[in-house]
Parts: sequence; structure tokens; C-alpha cells
Amino acid sequence: MNSAGTASATRPGLRELKKRRTRDALLRTAVEMFTTRGYDHTTVDDIAAAVDVSPRTFFRYFSGKEDAALALEAMTVAHFLDAVRARPAHEPPMEAMRRAVMEGWDTLSAVVESVAPIEQYLRMYQVIESTPVLLAAHLRHFAETEEQMALLIAEREGLDVDADPRPRVAVAVFSGVMRVTERQWSTGADFSLDAMRALTATYLDQVGPALVGNWRAPQGA
Repeated sequence: MNSAGTASATRPGLRELKKRRTRDALLRTAVEMFTTRGYDHTTVDDIAAAVDVSPRTFFRYFSGKEDAALALEAMTVAHFLDAVRARPAHEPPMEAMRRAVMEGWDTLSAVVESVAPIEQYLRMYQVIESTPVLLAAHLRHFAETEEQMALLIAEREGLDVDADPRPRVAVAVFSGVMRVTERQWSTGADFSLDAMRALTATYLDQVGPALVGNWRAPQGA
């Protein structure tokens, strides 16, 4: 009876592991195809066939190609939100978000590479930027993430996000900088993770001077 009970208890875990492996294989294959063939030249049937499953199985894990194309991005967003939640309560909101994103680079590779090579993740940015339907979805998700961040910051600071505009304003500024950084990096010559990290730091360093500094003052004055 104990053996049967033990076997029964382990079965759901094994099932979940198999499902995760199937999902990861589909996602990894989708990203590889999107970055080599192009998004428009890849079909759900192509992805499913490469993993040796049916299209019906693909749709158990993803609502469609767009969902698969943005899945790695969703993982990194969740990683960032968790990092902000973990920041010390005494840090001001902008500092907490900055430290979360900058220190998050150290663990981002491990998060992404649990599914796909980091190089493919980086190349997906170019695919997203050059594919109108994906870019539109990406920007829509960006707006949704901003709202999640505003709610999180308001909770950290003990504020009512609908009564106090500061959480949404702070997140809008931070998100705007991240979007500009993402766009500049994806069209630059150095398409590496280190380059993205360095450009992010450079652009975030400009937030204070851009908002309160005198732009007409000579450099170094």
C-alpha cells in the first residue's frame, strides 16, 4: 500500500515534468525558426512537426505563434517584477527599479537559457522590432507591464495608485527609458548582452539630468 501510495504521489510530478519539457521544446524550436526563417515564414505546423507533436499539442501550450514569439519576453518580465519585489523597502522607487534591472542581468541568462540559448533570445528582439504584428503585441504587453509595475510600486510605498499619480508617473519614465534603450540596442552594431547592459546603464544615468538639469549649460559646468 505504501509503494502504491508513493507511486501515485509521484505521477503528477512526472506528468508536469513531461509537460514542461514539451512546452520548452516547442518554445525553443519556435524561437529558433523565427530567428532563422523569419516569423512570417514559420507556421505552427512547422514548429509542431520539428518537435514531433501535433499542432493540437502546440495549442495546449500557446494560443498561437504570437504567444510563442513573446514567451521569452514574458519570462524576463516576470523575472524583473520578482526582482523589484525583492528590493529593500527603504529604496526609493526609481532606485529599486534601476537596481532590479541592472542586477537582474546577472541572473537573466540562467532564466532564459533554461529554455533557449541567450543568443536566440537577443535575436528575437530584432524579429519583434521588424515584424509589425509582433511589435504591436510587444507594445501592448509593455503597457500591461507598466500597470503591473505601478501597482507594485504603489503597494511598496503604501499608496493608492488611483489617488496618487506618482507610481504611474515613475513607472512611465522608467519604462520609456527602457523602451528607448531596447530600440537603440536592437538597431546598433554591437548586438551582445553586455552592450545591452551598458546601454541600459547609460540611459538610466540620464534620467535625473534630463528631468531636472539645465540642458543649455555647457558640459561639465
